[in-house]
Amino acid sequence: MADEDDYVFDEASGEWRPASEVAAAAAQAAEVRDASGNVLADGDAVTLIKDLKVKGANQTLKQGTVIRSIRLTDNPEEIDCKHDTIKGLVLRTEFVRKR
Repeated sequence: MADEDDYVFDEASGEWRPASEVAAAAAQAAEVRDASGNVLADGDAVTLIKDLKVKGANQTLKQGTVIRSIRLTDNPEEIDCKHDTIKGLVLRTEFVRKR
């Protein structure tokens, strides 16, 4: 059986759709984008575009701060990253720009 013969039931629309079409939609939805629309990937370096107050750390990360080696999370609007002074830092993608 070839890929064009495979169909998947789409519960949202209630109809059978080609598997290749569903896979393409899922790949597009999984893309994580920064504030400028650039696609982010694991290991990228990002720059903050706004001063951010860090909850629980009584510290502010300044605009222009470079964060290296980001990791993508299950949520496409959040990235997991490390900073020298803050452990377990999670940033929203709307506040970063890819370097």
